[in-house]
Amino acid sequence: MKKKDIIFIIEIIIIISLFIFKPTRIFIEEKTNSNPYIMGFIKTSILATSGELLASRIATKKYFSKKGFFLRFIVWGFLGMGFVLMFNIYSSGVINSINKNLLPYFSNTNFFTKVYQAFMISLIMNLTFAPAFMLLHRVTDTYIDLSEGNIKVLTKTKLNQVTANIDWKNYFEFVILKTIPFFWIPAHTITFLLPENYRVLMAGVLSIALGLILTLSKMKTKKNI
Repeated sequence: MKKKDIIFIIEIIIIISLFIFKPTRIFIEEKTNSNPYIMGFIKTSILATSGELLASRIATKKYFSKKGFFLRFIVWGFLGMGFVLMFNIYSSGVINSINKNLLPYFSNTNFFTKVYQAFMISLIMNLTFAPAFMLLHRVTDTYIDLSEGNIKVLTKTKLNQVTANIDWKNYFEFVILKTIPFFWIPAHTITFLLPENYRVLMAGVLSIALGLILTLSKMKTKKNI
């Protein structure tokens, strides 16, 4: 185990500890309620970037194998702000649609109702928002890849160059057809079963998984070229 591995492990332990210990957990929850976008930016940028670093370490034995680390960090932050809004829109919208009989309604035990609602929120969100989000991530990541993290080069990079360098086969066959039904829908069903304040904890864990999955899928594609 190298020094950087130890540093990375310590970082993850610190992050987990912040959510485990009551004083820091309460502080995070309070700040999330009062400043949802800022906290969404901070949590997602840190945790999803950690997932990317872990994926890079697994695939290349180096944490910083990709250039443009700071830009990727910022992009993840803004995506995290989008998560904050979308989680609320889909959660409120689906439950409201169920109550208005726009979606099937089952009157059963309280637990079954909660599971059904959580599943429907996850299903609809992942079939509509998730593909667009993952495509946006592919586009932004490819921009950074082509420019090698150089902002001046990035501003001169054209969209047709970006789309030409995206592996559409991998995007549809792996990201859309595999990760959404087999990982994201079940994972987000669990997320929406949790009390609203504790969804923050689950979202943080999933941000690491998200960075890990998307980065490994891209690295696997490049390896096969």
